[in-house]
Amino acid sequence: MPESVAVLFQYLLPQRLLTYLAGKLASWRGGAVTTAAISAFARRYGVDMSEAAEPDLRAYACFNDFFTRALRLGQRPLASADIVCPVDGAISEFGAIAGGQIFQAKGHHYSTLALVGGDAELAGRFENGGFATIYLSPRDYHRIHMPCAGRLSRMIHVPGSLFSVDPVMARRVPGLFARNERVVCVFESAAGPFALVLVGAAIVGSVATAWHGVVTPPRHRRQSIWQYEDMNIELAQGEEMGRFMLGSTVVALFAHPAPRFAPEWVPGRSVRMGEAMGSLDAA
Repeated sequence: MPESVAVLFQYLLPQRLLTYLAGKLASWRGGAVTTAAISAFARRYGVDMSEAAEPDLRAYACFNDFFTRALRLGQRPLASADIVCPVDGAISEFGAIAGGQIFQAKGHHYSTLALVGGDAELAGRFENGGFATIYLSPRDYHRIHMPCAGRLSRMIHVPGSLFSVDPVMARRVPGLFARNERVVCVFESAAGPFALVLVGAAIVGSVATAWHGVVTPPRHRRQSIWQYEDMNIELAQGEEMGRFMLGSTVVALFAHPAPRFAPEWVPGRSVRMGEAMGSLDAA
């Protein structure tokens, strides 16, 4: 299908209805029917179940259990690095944040201000810092981990659209990651603030965090903010901080000075959680 046609469908489809129905289907416990559907999905996308803590597809009562499956111990050792990759996926883009702009794809930028939900003070904390955007495909491990140790300060749910976030849409939909629904998780670290932005997408039934549980659904039309400064929620490097109920995208933001990304990092490269992402200098 031509890219232009695929994008047109995305604009025309009832995104919220489809995502609602997908969420219902993903939580349905249909016995042998669910097992057959999960098996077909795993074959279609080439899911490597040998890495899973539970490799038997019959053990998953619903798609959500399958999507958020745990890995066997030792499958994702942490590299000796200041920041490690927080997810399994493919590098979309990475680099510096300059003039409040983040590079999305050729011909497309979006603002840090829009991404974090319009908070100018928060956006300003990442000026002259760095970003990394990582796409999780349906075949990938769907849990999200900490790139470095951090203390949670706030979480923001920003309502928005539910476009697909695959590479075609990233090339074609202006400001995609700042248009879609997203959950912005802000942390403080020894090297300064950083944020993990969990971007929702079409068919992604829900987004959850380790400290809150399911954040969406429900899908509200107004922004929601949770403050955690007084709750002393600290997460270690590599610790799970959230999960998607299907593949999506994570945008990591780092304060000035920008990270020195690992030399092997290039757009389009497949990455795994725990591998070296780069190094940080204290602010």
